[in-house]
Amino acid sequence: MANLFRKGRLRAFQTLFEADFGFMEAMAVLTRRQADEPLSSSEARYAEHLVTETQTHREEIDRCIQETAPAWPVAQISPVDRTALRIALYELLFNNAAVPSGAVINEAVELAKTYGSDGGRRFVNGVLGTISRERVAVPVAAVQETEEPRGLA
Repeated sequence: MANLFRKGRLRAFQTLFEADFGFMEAMAVLTRRQADEPLSSSEARYAEHLVTETQTHREEIDRCIQETAPAWPVAQISPVDRTALRIALYELLFNNAAVPSGAVINEAVELAKTYGSDGGRRFVNGVLGTISRERVAVPVAAVQETEEPRGLA
């Protein structure tokens, strides 16, 4: 199950990162990436879910980032860190029954570390840790191996 989330999240990250530059719509990027390197149907559904819902909630997510890190305008945050934060904040704030908060934060930090800088890793960890403590109302239970992530039915 963790692999489903990891692969789907990575594909969503790659898609939203590329789309952030504005040359192509996110769903077109996702379709192209799926054709080039197919994921399983459940991984692809999770990636599509993350891309769609992260975009749907983007204004609220960006506002949350700005309130938490007012010294860093969202537009000035590195594209890697901004994309990792947006996906993680969608999962924490709007889809927090699907994946435990700690796993979401760890995965976002890993994305920032792998594709960005060490400073970005610390920034992402700090923002997500603060938001998790202050805004995620209910502790998230571990997902059962047989459960499908919410929004994928």
